[in-house]
Amino acid sequence: MLNSFLQGFRRTMGIRQIESVNRKGLRTALIEGIPANIIANLLGGPLQTIYLTYLGFTAVHIGLVLAIPPFAMLIQIVIAIAMQKWHNRKLFLSFFAIAHRALWVCTGLIPLFFSQDAWIPVYIALWLVSFLAAHSSGVIWTSLMADLVPKSVRGKYFGIRNTIHWAVVCVTLFAGGQIMEWLPGTTGFIILFSISGICVIWNAWELSRYPNPPFQPSDSGTSYRMLFRPFSDKLFLSSTLFISVFILVENVVIPLFAYVMLEVMNLSTTMVTLIAVLQNLVMMVSYYYWGILNGRYSTNTLLLWTFPIIALSCVVWAGMVILPALLILVVVHIMLGFGLAGYNLLVFNFLIGDSPKSERPMYIAVFSAFTGIAGFIGPIAGGWLYDQADTGPRWLQTYGMTSIAGAAMLLLALGIAPFVFSHRRGHSRVNMKVKEGAKLKA
Repeated sequence: MLNSFLQGFRRTMGIRQIESVNRKGLRTALIEGIPANIIANLLGGPLQTIYLTYLGFTAVHIGLVLAIPPFAMLIQIVIAIAMQKWHNRKLFLSFFAIAHRALWVCTGLIPLFFSQDAWIPVYIALWLVSFLAAHSSGVIWTSLMADLVPKSVRGKYFGIRNTIHWAVVCVTLFAGGQIMEWLPGTTGFIILFSISGICVIWNAWELSRYPNPPFQPSDSGTSYRMLFRPFSDKLFLSSTLFISVFILVENVVIPLFAYVMLEVMNLSTTMVTLIAVLQNLVMMVSYYYWGILNGRYSTNTLLLWTFPIIALSCVVWAGMVILPALLILVVVHIMLGFGLAGYNLLVFNFLIGDSPKSERPMYIAVFSAFTGIAGFIGPIAGGWLYDQADTGPRWLQTYGMTSIAGAAMLLLALGIAPFVFSHRRGHSRVNMKVKEGAKLKA
């Protein structure tokens, strides 16, 4: 497996004398993601939680911040419609992606330019605009990559790409955690935001090197018929609704793992970042193996495997009753890393594989709108619940709410998911037979 990965990496990164536009694009997409992931993990994740508590955020405020990125996904419906006129995907991808990362870096300037009572509202405002730009670029990027990556190598390519990116994530998280441990407070944050500012410039350069293949507009033009096309696909809609409900329950607890470890369990910054690094190491390795599995099994079959794994990673928190808390946290984050790697890879392939090319931006936008609303409600509800539980028994905050949410997710994964995704597997087989029959007739 290691040799196969290394061969795939060399083929992806190798430069030939004569190269196709697609090959250059695949290499650029891999490199461009490196500075993007450095920024996201120096300023996001557990290091973001540390910065937010430095600014005076409570659990409710942190829940609101974590809810904004999925809520901002609603902008993708507007962008999907606008793309029918914005055929220059490279231009708008670059504009929105650079705006997103530049605004995020600007949140580091808040203590310098605003009084302390304005820190929370200003951060939330910048964060909201930043992620409106992020998700505007996201739908364009997904559409572009669906055209650049051949279907025959899609699973393997994204497995390799995500493995490399998550190796970067692991190094970044560890280095960022050490910086904040050695230089806590203002000095540490200056270093993190300065490095991120340099990465914004690097990322902008890589974005300028993306290819710009022709865009295929929707058959419905910019009419409202385009908006309703995904809603007439009952199989797509049922899968989207299930994933949205699952994400709603998941986001009540999982985004607040770092808050629980830092503020409730009083673990050190180093310990929390090391646990996050462990999770990302598992994700790094798992992406490649999920990519290999995706070449053997259908996307929908593999998605069915990911839901129980993510659910069990929450149920396992209850093991703190009888086993050391640190051991349980290690097991939890190993399971979560494995499950999330599969979900992240497969849900992308689900979107670009099960949607008509001309309607793909709107399919992506509708999926993002449903999952975004669920992702918005979840962390806000979670932050409120953790604040309410502050006056209750300590076990409820430490592991009780997470385990209860995990049990609910497990019921969804084992009781409902097989019915939803078994229909999609059947649908895919029928489509494959129809295509094979058409080839034979031709």
